[in-house]
Amino acid sequence: MTHDRRTFLKRSGAALSVAAVGTTLPQTLAADAAVRRLDPALLRAVAEVVLPSELGAPMREEAVADFEAWANAYEPVAEMNHGYGTSEILYGPPDPVPAWTAQLEALELETQKRTGSAFAALTPNARRALLERQGLDGGNGMPNPLGAQHVAVALMAHWFGSADAKDRCYERRIGEQTCRGIDSAPAEPREL
Repeated sequence: MTHDRRTFLKRSGAALSVAAVGTTLPQTLAADAAVRRLDPALLRAVAEVVLPSELGAPMREEAVADFEAWANAYEPVAEMNHGYGTSEILYGPPDPVPAWTAQLEALELETQKRTGSAFAALTPNARRALLERQGLDGGNGMPNPLGAQHVAVALMAHWFGSADAKDRCYERRIGEQTCRGIDSAPAEPREL
């Protein structure tokens, strides 16, 4: 996150707005947070069928927790970095979490109507079939998680873009975006 004059002014304005609004804001923020929250049990049931089975339960849990943390920290329509020498300010996409929350709710509702039980209670094959009926993204390649049309695809895209996925792909502890230090730089990364 960059700290510049524009960021300072935005945050100062937000702080003054909070002071002016008074006590109604915490209730509104709490309601918004509840709307933005992805159902943890449903998300984990989806992850069990869309993430690679080789991950195992502990790594899958870590992948889902990373996805939840990323989604919860997402700032809608945030100012994007712009190129040197250009004055055009670009903004990111809107918050995808409300749509993903609605998709998970629809998945649970469809499951209950079709089977009379919860999505998480179904076998992995039955869960996979229901997800496919939901019309997951088509096309070539994995989209950016923010561009995914379905929460299941966003979860997959988030994991497949992670350092852990790259390490597993190359079967080496590469640790993308981490510094190995000068003394270990000439050595090849350790095997997993």
